[in-house]
Formats: sequence, C-alpha cells, structure tokens
Amino acid sequence: MNAPILSLNDIGYRYEDTGFALEGVSLDLYRGERVAVLGGNGAGKSTFFLLCGGVLTPDRGELILGGVPVSPGKKGDLLRLRQGVGIVFQDPNQQILGPTVECEISFGPMNLRLPRPEVKARTQRAMEDMELTRYSQTPPHYLSGGEKKRLTIADILAMRSDIMLLDEPTACLDCAGGTRLEELLDQLTSQGKTLVISTHDIDFAWRWADRVLLFSRGRLIADRAPLALFSDTALLEQEGLRRPYLYEMSRYLHEKMIWPESRWARVTEDMTFI
Repeated sequence: MNAPILSLNDIGYRYEDTGFALEGVSLDLYRGERVAVLGGNGAGKSTFFLLCGGVLTPDRGELILGGVPVSPGKKGDLLRLRQGVGIVFQDPNQQILGPTVECEISFGPMNLRLPRPEVKARTQRAMEDMELTRYSQTPPHYLSGGEKKRLTIADILAMRSDIMLLDEPTACLDCAGGTRLEELLDQLTSQGKTLVISTHDIDFAWRWADRVLLFSRGRLIADRAPLALFSDTALLEQEGLRRPYLYEMSRYLHEKMIWPESRWARVTEDMTFI
C-alpha cells in the first residue's frame, strides 16, 4: 500500500467547558480513499474534522501530512495543513462569502497570492468540475441547496486540497440532487482525491464507502470495511445502529440459498437474480 497522506497518532482534544471531545485517535488516510464517518451527536465526528483541517490544534498527539509532522506552533505548518485538507460544512451558507460564484471560488487562491492567470485557471477548472460554469456571475444566494453544496466543494478544489472532509453533503437534497452529487464525488476519488464524509445515512455509507470509521463518546471504536462493520451484531446493538437495507436483503438471499454468501448488493443495480 502507498504511504498515507495524513496520519493521526494518539490525537486528543479537550474543550474547556465540557472536557475531552476526542481521545486517543490514531489512523491513516490514503490517496483516493472513500471514507464514511458514523456516530451519534457528540460522538466526536465534528471535532475530528476540525482537527484534521487545522481549525483546532490537538492537546496531545501528532498529525503527519505527506510524511511531514505538523507542528501546531508553526504558522507555516498550519497553513500547509489547511491547504492540504479542506472542509465542507453541512450548511453551505456558513462558508459562502463571495458576491458571485466566480468570486467565491477565486477567493482562496487569491489569498495564496498566486499569479492572476493561475487563479483564473483554478477557478475555471473548479467550476467545470462541479458543473457551475453557467452560474459564474450568479450571486450564491440565488443557487439551490445542491448547487451551494457543489460551490463549497469547488472552493476546496480551487485550493488543490488532496483531502476533502464533507459534513452530511447529501443532507436536505432531493433524490436527483443527491444522486448527481454522489456521481461528482465519485469523479473526485477517481482523480485521486481522498474523501471523508460524515453521515447519519447508513445506506449511503454501505453503498459508497470502502472504509467506515465509527466514533462513540470521543473515541474511534471501529475502523473497518463496510461489510465487516455491519456484520458485527454486538457493535451495532451497542451503538444503536441498524443494518443497511441492501445488506439485509443480501443476507435474506443467502439464507434462501438464492445467492452465494460471497455475493452482496452494494447498490440497487446489484439486485439481479440472473
């Protein structure tokens, strides 16, 4: 396996008013991975994102980006982390500031003091990748919810971040909007981007992710492939999680000896009896 692009070694963080929000978290992220993050409210998912993105600095432990340790006391190291890891929050209105789509996307590269032609090229490519070109001069508040989500992803693409952390990206989208966004996310992983998605949607985690992280009470309690995690009955009962519908359907077909036990439906198109 290739070297990890981001490593967390025994990371911990304590909020002054509530105590530890995250404790003893260690994991590696690799290029092109699709990682789903599960856990209830207060489990530590948001703190995990903020630490990975350099918004918060850990009280203990070490982050290593591209094989180089990140020193919280060095401004250059934090800048490198924030450029390498981009965050998309659940509510896009929290992070959209520009008067037009084009201005919004170009804001980050301009802050890097890149040459104007480079800023323009990055902005244009990000708009094309997220299918926003025709909205270049549109004020963001005129966009739909799905278009705003794509805009915040375009912001990160323009910064050339290798790792993208997305908080509930398909929340509040209709079926068509959610499906199209998933297709665009798949394109990003095919380009080598690492996507880490926090979600409460068990079925999305099953069909999309190749790895699932489960947080509970500030700790990372599972880091497994989807099949391994959703086959752990004791863990699911402990955390109050149900199994994905397609997992249950696949297991039913195994029990009726219609399918071999090695066959699992990850998407609805897999549900063929031929």
